[in-house]
Amino acid sequence: MRLILQAMRCMSKRLDSSINVNDNIYVKTLRLRDAKAHHRRAVPLPPKLQLQHSSPTPQLNPGSHRSFQQEALSFFYSTPQLNQSQQTYATLFHACARHGNLKQGQYLHQHMISENHKNPQDLFVTNHLINMYAKCGDLDRARQVFDEMGRRNVVSWTALISGYAQHGRSYECFSLFSDMLVDCYPNEFAFASVIISCDYVCGKQVHALALKMGLIASVYVGNALITRYSKSCEDNFVGYGSEACRVFESMEFRNLVSWNSMIAAFQHWKLGDLAIGIFCQMHSGGVEFDGATLVSVLSSLSESYDGDNADVGLKGCFQLHCVSIKRGFMLKIELATALVKAYSDLGGKVSDCYRLFMETSSRDLFLWTGIITAFADREPEEALLLFRQLYREGLAPDWCTFSIVLKACAGFVTERHALAVYSQVVKAGFEDDRVLANTLIHAYARCGSISFSKQVFDKMRSRDVVSWNSMIKAYALHGQAKEALHLFSEMNVRPDSATMVALLSACSHAGLVEEGINIFDSMSMNHGVSPQLDHYACMVDILGRAGLLLEAGELISRMPMKPDSVVWSALLSSCRKYGETQLAKLAADKLKELEPGNSLGYVQISNIYCSGGSYNEAGLIRDEMNGSRVRKEPGLSWIEIENRVHEFASGGRRHPQREAIYAKLYSLIGQLKGVGYVPETSLALQDIEEEHKQEQLYHHSEKLALVFALMSEGSLRCGGGVIRIVKNIRICVDCHNFMKLASDLLQKEIVVRDSNRFHHFKNRMCSCNDYW
Repeated sequence: MRLILQAMRCMSKRLDSSINVNDNIYVKTLRLRDAKAHHRRAVPLPPKLQLQHSSPTPQLNPGSHRSFQQEALSFFYSTPQLNQSQQTYATLFHACARHGNLKQGQYLHQHMISENHKNPQDLFVTNHLINMYAKCGDLDRARQVFDEMGRRNVVSWTALISGYAQHGRSYECFSLFSDMLVDCYPNEFAFASVIISCDYVCGKQVHALALKMGLIASVYVGNALITRYSKSCEDNFVGYGSEACRVFESMEFRNLVSWNSMIAAFQHWKLGDLAIGIFCQMHSGGVEFDGATLVSVLSSLSESYDGDNADVGLKGCFQLHCVSIKRGFMLKIELATALVKAYSDLGGKVSDCYRLFMETSSRDLFLWTGIITAFADREPEEALLLFRQLYREGLAPDWCTFSIVLKACAGFVTERHALAVYSQVVKAGFEDDRVLANTLIHAYARCGSISFSKQVFDKMRSRDVVSWNSMIKAYALHGQAKEALHLFSEMNVRPDSATMVALLSACSHAGLVEEGINIFDSMSMNHGVSPQLDHYACMVDILGRAGLLLEAGELISRMPMKPDSVVWSALLSSCRKYGETQLAKLAADKLKELEPGNSLGYVQISNIYCSGGSYNEAGLIRDEMNGSRVRKEPGLSWIEIENRVHEFASGGRRHPQREAIYAKLYSLIGQLKGVGYVPETSLALQDIEEEHKQEQLYHHSEKLALVFALMSEGSLRCGGGVIRIVKNIRICVDCHNFMKLASDLLQKEIVVRDSNRFHHFKNRMCSCNDYW
């Protein structure tokens, strides 16, 4: 920093004594005169022009392909009279730089030294030589050539400065720029390189120097400043962000890079509205845009619009898709990848994503990963099929692809898919990757194999906060609250907000009220984590499940932020459990207000009325629900038999084997009644005959899935007699009792994953201890 301050003072004296620094035309004239005096053979052109100066011999032009370069070099080496041409050497060095061919460039350098050892090195050729080494990444050799030069011009300095900047060596870049100020006037390209490379403080100094030298009007310098200030702003727009905007607004001339840089800056700050506003301003002003513009705007859409605003983002995505087709950009793979991601993030149809994927002729790993991501949460089977197809296409997955596929495996009934993918992870050499290990812990836990999750966690060489959180969440999901709390006591990294959510969730599932209250109260003081909506929702759930409904209501009233739908649904579920009608009505109204399309508020309050025998009130709620065109989520269950997942809906009337399933079901019910099974008909939520109430309960989807598993027992892929069932909504009390007795009668472990947690049934017991 001292170097540049000294150089700035020196430069200031030279400028103030000879020219008016505000006269841009005179500054440029003086620079041109100095350059001519320094190197009279030719006027130094700006690097991007000079370094692309073509050879006067057409057949020696290397062209745009490496094969042409090889032909040109072969012709050159076989033609002695050309070996003395400095222009030819310059052209070939430029070709090596353009193709990143360091080996050929080194050989050509040695050839030039051997053939022209008696002649002094030409400045024009040496600049090309420095540029070649810098572009190819051999910066030490580029610096050696630079240091050995008898004389240098602005291009010599700029070529090396740009090389340092492009390869992230910011200290050397800034130091060399400081030295340059004593020798010659930097041009706009040198300024742009050092601004992008250095940190915020040094960037401000270079910005001030550019102002003093009259180069701030350069579009290259302006673009570099926008990039510099946007990178300095990590979290929000305040401070550095406004500086980038001021630079953009003050630019007299803007090119496409200027607009793209500003859009990318707003995307970085997650200000999608402003990014889209800039694009609209650009479009209405007749400024031509390219694929990079659309990619940034699409990324802004997917990052800035979610939840209730997803429809707005999806509409914008569709409009940009239309613009892309109209402008002929759809052949670009980067744009197709961005569109797939945007549609997926905003809740668009996966079929639309897949159609877009298939319409793209050239597909790289990024596009494959994008389409797998689109399917991972909603259709994990398709995600796995695409992953297999990726291998058939000859592509090698990277850690990001593996992470998405393992995430998809969390949606399967058993862990065998995760095991198969992990074998590929090991084969590809990513066994020690921490991100993949964290994802694997989650996948195994969601598939019901808490023991596998623990094995992965114990084998990890290094763990971050995500590793600990994943294992704590796994214990919470399986109702092992004490294990979760013990693991937290051994945690050797600073916990974060997600850690506290996992711990509170574990306490909620296990009824550990006192422990949950202590964790909640100690969050800010002991761990520096301020309670957010998720933490309050967990506390409402802890208090509500324990029957402390008034305390839960008081906590909601004291919340420093507005309660969201998760908070109200937690309270509503507890009211349903304890038959608290008045508080349930309040919670249901709030829930319907926040999420009008969510059936939970209607269904839960209707169920409470039915449980209390108030069928007329329940009927009115159902009529209101139908009038609002809200549909209840159907109860569905899945089980995997012989590599195929079978789906069951409550009633099972559409299943092709329904008659056989019903026969087996009633046979099992008869046996269970003999050992104490009594249907919980109070849960049948209609004013109908007792017999019909029982029939409703018998046909719940998880019971049908269990019976189908017993019918297919010879083909069932589950070791140790374990039957695994996945259910999309919360398991009811009757099915819970049914599974406990069935596990004892059948002498099998039955694992049911509902929307909240896992239930491990064995010997008439459940892992939740009947608290869920």
